[in-house]
Amino acid sequence: MANIKTVWNGDVKGNGTIQGSGFETKIEIPVEFGGNGEGAEPKGLLLTSAASCYTMTLVAMIEARKLPVDQYTMDSEISYSKEEGFKIVHHPQMVLAAGATEEQVQLANRAFLAADKACAIGNLLKKADVGIDIEGKVSIASA
Repeated sequence: MANIKTVWNGDVKGNGTIQGSGFETKIEIPVEFGGNGEGAEPKGLLLTSAASCYTMTLVAMIEARKLPVDQYTMDSEISYSKEEGFKIVHHPQMVLAAGATEEQVQLANRAFLAADKACAIGNLLKKADVGIDIEGKVSIASA
């Protein structure tokens, strides 16, 4: 079970915090809704949740496949349109150790998609009609 505590001070231009097990984050209402926009906002927190779930799921799969990963990074973005609703795109980038095989590169590429299918938060968002795309890249480090 997860538990958070939220504290808010002031009006729309006020500020707040969200605190949970192992984290505390300043929150603010976005400028486009009359706030000052100086802290985390709901769309960013939603994206953070989706990205962290995807990453942790992928890391578990990488470990299970014993892939020789030198570096893993990911950029993620969230957008909204009236026509398409919310859409998240994850851009994972994985660098395998020098000497990695083509088979390991293919395993890593498959892990990108498997992690998307296994991520609990991502699956919950998909049920709410949030589109999630994975645009990953795997490379091998130079010797």
